[in-house]
Amino acid sequence: MLPFARVTIIGLGLIGSSVARAVQEAMPTVRVTGYDADASVRETADRLQFCDDVADSAGAAVIDADLVILCVPVGIMGEVAAEFAAELPADAVVSDVGSCKAEIVRALTEALPNATVIPAHPVAGTERSGPEAGFATLFRHRWCIVTPPEGADPVAVERVSEFWRRLGAQVETMAPEHHDRVLAVTSHLPHLIAYTIVGTAGDLEEVTQSEVIKYSAGGFRDFTRIAASDPTMWRDIFLNNREAVLEMLQRFSEDLSHLQRAIRWGDGDALFDLFTRTRAIRRSIVEQGQDDDVQDFGRTHG
Repeated sequence: MLPFARVTIIGLGLIGSSVARAVQEAMPTVRVTGYDADASVRETADRLQFCDDVADSAGAAVIDADLVILCVPVGIMGEVAAEFAAELPADAVVSDVGSCKAEIVRALTEALPNATVIPAHPVAGTERSGPEAGFATLFRHRWCIVTPPEGADPVAVERVSEFWRRLGAQVETMAPEHHDRVLAVTSHLPHLIAYTIVGTAGDLEEVTQSEVIKYSAGGFRDFTRIAASDPTMWRDIFLNNREAVLEMLQRFSEDLSHLQRAIRWGDGDALFDLFTRTRAIRRSIVEQGQDDDVQDFGRTHG
């Protein structure tokens, strides 16, 4: 039995359009209604036909839904939920795909005080954005972390979990606050470092007469991929998960100072031990199927 029969997706960018496409592929009898605040995105979604229907307003989109998934920047979750609160069916489940959960739980339960709110975070994405960037297999063999608030209906939690399993994801349940600490170090901090390094290189462009970009090797090149991610989304993530990000940034700063001392004093043993440990972590990521070991990250050469 399908967990939901009528799914509404609010926000039709990379993640929202990928959810719609994945539902069409994995659960073809489920009716998918989409909505995006941007009229041009709605037109694109209508043209690409990854939704059965594209509504003209958030309220019209949710009117007969039994699952509503918010795929909008985390900073406006509450605002968008308020737009359709009056039209939301009493028995509908409301979820999302945001990357910081404690603030989203607060915003959605405040905007929808009588609704069943079961947030989730599919840990998947690319540096591209927009409805044309989505694809049905984005969530396959990736984790989706379901983060129900305290006292949530276990049946609703299982329905949301099963929905993501049907899209090919592996599902884990986590408290919202714990999720935010984990993602601060595995996702948010790496993006912050990437933005910083690429920004520093940009500042040096004039000094190096454009040689930084011209001769960018693998490391810098890969940082630029991360730093190409959607700026609105990442601005809101850092502002809405600030406590966990600042805690992990402090830990990182301390570790960086230790590395700086090792280089200054020529402590090769400390450097070798660190690099050996981090290499093992990389191998574990590949072994657990979260990446592959294709040479040069799968880039083609010719």
